This record gives sequence, structure tokens and C-alpha cells, in this order.
Amino acid sequence: MPVPKSRGLVAKSLLREDAYRALRDAIVDGTLAPGERLNDADLISWLGISRTPIREALVRLEQSGLVQTKPGRFTIVSPLDDRETRSAQSVAAAMHELAVREAVPVLSDGELDLMRQANERFAVALRRGDVDGALAADDDFHAVAVTACANNVVGSVLEQVTPALRRVERLRFSSLTGRGSVEMHDEIIALCAAGDVEGAALAARANWQTLAPLPDSATGDTAGSTWKLSS
Repeated sequence: MPVPKSRGLVAKSLLREDAYRALRDAIVDGTLAPGERLNDADLISWLGISRTPIREALVRLEQSGLVQTKPGRFTIVSPLDDRETRSAQSVAAAMHELAVREAVPVLSDGELDLMRQANERFAVALRRGDVDGALAADDDFHAVAVTACANNVVGSVLEQVTPALRRVERLRFSSLTGRGSVEMHDEIIALCAAGDVEGAALAARANWQTLAPLPDSATGDTAGSTWKLSS
């Protein structure tokens, strides 16, 4: 067949994905702060790419709740919002429950070992106060079941809602309150190893539903609505 006349489709797709990941990570790690205005000229200069993939990335980020746009007026990094966070958390909890429920019957010994290794790294990172390491290890732990369940819809939904949760976790993570997650991970592993589908699925859901209040002084918030996610 003749080569299609349209050009640059792959490059454009890669640019859009690169822009999305760069902006997402900058928002999650706080480089781009809540409420900060995102000007096209600044983003073009920073990322070194054209306006089109940046605008496409911003649309995707808005769908994830990480940015807010007023057409023709401004685009800002979304302020932290308890209601939105809890909504994202409920969806993530349901997806991880489903992933574990579908994964337990097919998990191999090697995959269980990957979960154990990830949880060990998670515990070490928490003891060291290494937030980046803790979040990476936590991702690796939960990714085992998400991959093993082979449900693409689960992965797609989690890709959309998890960044908003990670932003809150990064801002609120503390080794003291995070240590309980190590034990919860151990429980999930034990139930998976025992083939307890229902128990493992409910434990995974409970892990993602865990919320612990932080004192207002931790963030300077005097409104009394500050939370720490523990997963």
C-alpha cells in the first residue's frame, strides 16, 4: 500500500507524552505549586517544544484534576482539594481491589517475591526519610498485582487518578505515619500467598482507603482539613 501522506504522527505522539510526563511530574513533586499560573510561553521555553503538544498535555492533566483551565483566560495548577482527593482515592481503592482480586489466582512465586522486595525497599526508604524512594517502592509493590491481573482498563483508570494522590502523598508523607503501610503490605502479601482472594482484595482496598489526619501546624493550615494518605 502507498505510504500515508500524513507525516510526523509518531514524533507528535512522543512529544505529547513527554510533555504530559514532564508537567505531571513537576506538579506532583511541587516544582509547579498549587495555584501557579501556567503560561504557554514559559512552558514552551522550559520544555523546548511547540505549543500544540503542551496544550494537548494540559487537556490530559485537566482530566486528571491536576490543572484547571479557563479558556482564553488562564491555566493554573489545581489547588489541593480534600473532596477531589477523596474522590480519586475511592476510585484508586476500588481499582486496586479489583486488580488484586483478579491477580491472586494467577500470581507466581516470582511475583510474590517482587512484592516482598518492593515492600522491603519501602520500609528502608521510610526509615531514611527518603520520600522519592518510598513512593517508587510503593508504586512497584502495587504494580505487581495491576500487571498480573492483565486488565488494561484498571491500568488506564489508575494512570488518570493516581497522580493527584501522589501529589498529596508527597506533601504529607512522614515516616511515622507511613510505617503502618509496611505492615498492611505484609498482610496483603500473606493473603495473596495463601490464595485468599477475598481477604487480599479487601486488604488492598483498605490500604488505599487509609487516611490519617495531620496537625494543622504541619502545613500552616488553620482550616482544620489536612490529611495524609497512606498506601
